[in-house]
Amino acid sequence: MVSNNKDIPDSILSRWGLSVSELTKIIDENPSLRGILSGYVAEFQLRKLWFSDDRVTNVIKYDDHDRKSKNDLSITYKGYAFTIEVKSLQTSSIKRVEDTLFVGKFQCDASDRRKVMLPDGSQLETTCLLVDEFDLLAINLFGFTGKWDFGFALNTDLPRSSYRNYSPEQRKYLLASMPKISWPLQPPFSNDPFILLDKLAGEKQVLQ
Repeated sequence: MVSNNKDIPDSILSRWGLSVSELTKIIDENPSLRGILSGYVAEFQLRKLWFSDDRVTNVIKYDDHDRKSKNDLSITYKGYAFTIEVKSLQTSSIKRVEDTLFVGKFQCDASDRRKVMLPDGSQLETTCLLVDEFDLLAINLFGFTGKWDFGFALNTDLPRSSYRNYSPEQRKYLLASMPKISWPLQPPFSNDPFILLDKLAGEKQVLQ
């Protein structure tokens, strides 16, 4: 019986018979578990902090095993559907460059290798995400700030892969798997997704 959870009978702590300190110890002792939980918490915080806004509708979190829907989230903004990938800063990569400037890297790739067909007609097996495979990237910056801050970037503004086994033509369509990001944020990253969503919506309007 966990005495400090009597007021939350259906909490995960109550179900598993753990105290807050015990669960914290388990997470701290297992970095891989901490990373997985951090990723899912980041998705939840992103939806709560940014996409519970009245300007956004039809917020969908896709099932991880849904092979047809490869992105993390989908939202509707100004009448247009946009897809979002959520990634996390690699805490071990963080370096202090100046008194107020920090740099780090985030993993920006698919969870599994899969075959992709590129616009140049070539096919390859890769974990790289593709240019135009999603619309907006949200990077969890908890490792920089200790808070649920995010950096946002358009897919088309992200750096391309430099992997030498891909041809120069193929690299045009493949995103870099470990890009750099800084704090404070610098272009192409923004702390406000609606600035970028407005740009995407404007592009959609022009095409109509």
